[in-house]
Amino acid sequence: MGELLGSYDILGAFLVNVRLTLWSALFAFVLGTVLAVMRVSPAPSLRWAGAAYVNTVRNIPLTLIILAASLGLWGQLGVELAGRDSGDFIATNSFRLAVLGLSVYTAAFVCEALRSGVNTVPAGQAEAARAIGLGFGATMRLIILPQAFRGAIAPLGNTLIALAKNTTVAQAAGVVQAASVMNTMMEFRPDLAVAIFLIIALGWVAIVLPTGLVTTHLSRRLGVAR
Repeated sequence: MGELLGSYDILGAFLVNVRLTLWSALFAFVLGTVLAVMRVSPAPSLRWAGAAYVNTVRNIPLTLIILAASLGLWGQLGVELAGRDSGDFIATNSFRLAVLGLSVYTAAFVCEALRSGVNTVPAGQAEAARAIGLGFGATMRLIILPQAFRGAIAPLGNTLIALAKNTTVAQAAGVVQAASVMNTMMEFRPDLAVAIFLIIALGWVAIVLPTGLVTTHLSRRLGVAR
């Protein structure tokens, strides 16, 4: 095991997975919030557009979305998310395209998690907000969403854990991360297969377990009791 740790940058590979998770979580949260507001909007066209996005995207395999971002946007349409003059253009561009694909995919699940949080807010609060003259936007921003975020901590935590594990699919876009290093180790050191699996498994446990514990703690501490 020590030989593997000394020969391969396993820690660096897992850090790439963590970076993919954090950036994708940020963008997915923003997009998912917009979609959730669209899903509960009084405008039928916005509700339809939000539902169409969620039902379409979450039923497409993530690998296909990552390949569409990498081969479609970059390979066919020439969309580049990094400067050509940068020294690591290919690595940076692949990383950002993978973040784009992961964000687009995860936003559908964030939307549904937040919508479940909106459903925990009593309807009387929205009616009271309308009674004092607040519009839909102000009602969502000042009354509904703050409570929905607190009510959705647990499902958002589950979505974050799923996102972390889904970052291994970024290999399809050429991003070198934990799964890539595992494949390389298995190719050159098949005699250490058990040790390789143990190292990678322990790495994921070290990432996922604290995330689950933190979100569970936050859910119990900040969740709105009804």
